[in-house]
Amino acid sequence: MTLQPWFADAKLGIFLHWGIYAVDGVPESWSFYGGDIPYDTYMAQLDRFTAADYDPDAWARLFARAGARYAVLTAKHHDGVALWDTAASDLSVAKRSPAGRDLLTNYADAMRRHGLKTGLYFSHLDWSHPDYPTLRHLDQTRPWMTDNAFTMPPEGQEDPERWERFLTFHRAQIRELVTGYDPDLLWFDGHWERTERQWRMKELRDELMSLNPDLILNARMHGYGDYATPEQGVPITPPKGPWELCYTLNDNWGHVPGDDRHKSVGQLVRTFAETISVGGNLLLGIGPTAEGAITAPCVSRLEGLGDWIARNQEGVHGTVAGLPLGHHHGTSTLSKDGRTLYLHCLDVPREFVAVRGLRTRVRRVSVLGSGVELGHRTVGGFKHVPGVLYIDTPADPDPHVTVLAVELDGELDLYRGAGHG
Repeated sequence: MTLQPWFADAKLGIFLHWGIYAVDGVPESWSFYGGDIPYDTYMAQLDRFTAADYDPDAWARLFARAGARYAVLTAKHHDGVALWDTAASDLSVAKRSPAGRDLLTNYADAMRRHGLKTGLYFSHLDWSHPDYPTLRHLDQTRPWMTDNAFTMPPEGQEDPERWERFLTFHRAQIRELVTGYDPDLLWFDGHWERTERQWRMKELRDELMSLNPDLILNARMHGYGDYATPEQGVPITPPKGPWELCYTLNDNWGHVPGDDRHKSVGQLVRTFAETISVGGNLLLGIGPTAEGAITAPCVSRLEGLGDWIARNQEGVHGTVAGLPLGHHHGTSTLSKDGRTLYLHCLDVPREFVAVRGLRTRVRRVSVLGSGVELGHRTVGGFKHVPGVLYIDTPADPDPHVTVLAVELDGELDLYRGAGHG
């Protein structure tokens, strides 16, 4: 599976969970699934979902200022409520809410006008569709498999014919998204309640590739996606191949008014640096209000992250994963030609910044953002084992993460051995 090259260099995307759950500020879909509120109470939020302040151009301008290269919007979450005027169902904000219109067209157009790639989130499962809970997962030993009535029927009451009807509906909605909005990326979710064979994921991928061979699919396709999607924490061991960390700006995906646990700009910068240093993208999640506004705490943090990316642009875009663990006490990226190493000083350097095992001669070291050149020297070394590169500390460190550009006299060459002796 060949991934479009724009994805690996995008580094930052914005993940928008927007739907009727923002009206009362309850967790998206899970609040009724888990019994926190009745289903009818949850769905009554449709009557008050207005999108009155929805300005996708303002969203796109903000995301561009944040340094993002793509965005993903929840076209339909597990609750089954579509943000577009789907012909496959009447459960949409266009037909059933005061918003009264398709919300995806202006979103897709605005993202493209401002140079962002367009992503759409779609939940395979649909806890509102009457034909969805008609089949049981083939492996009932899995810990998340429960007899929730939104998920599956009681044993012995499966109805394969109704499941076929659901798959017809499922495919119809996905085709509407691909042919109607021409997304660059489809971000699937909700695959876990059925097997690959039950979903027929290979058939789905084949159909999507026939519609648009350049379309990127995330991994929630039971093995038929393009990249992995760990959640809520930089993985200790990164996934093999391309991947993306989806990560909330506060503690919730959608808009929850009482959630004021927003991560600081410093925390976001550090997480971003940690992610790109091991080859991933950061998909940063925010939840607009029911009116379509992005709250001030989210705006200020996105702008703060964008300021840092702008200062350190050279060490972000056009780079790949940096040094393996053990060479530098911090994170790093490497230019695609392998001739410039970008060291991320996650904490304020004290006496020096050190790099171990560097065989390639260093031509110059400077601070990104200011261009100030720093002194450097190599100390020690024995036979084939290189010495330690010591770099003078910058006089004016970045308030979040200082990035040092180490220009090499050739491609990066590292010593990875156990030493001589």
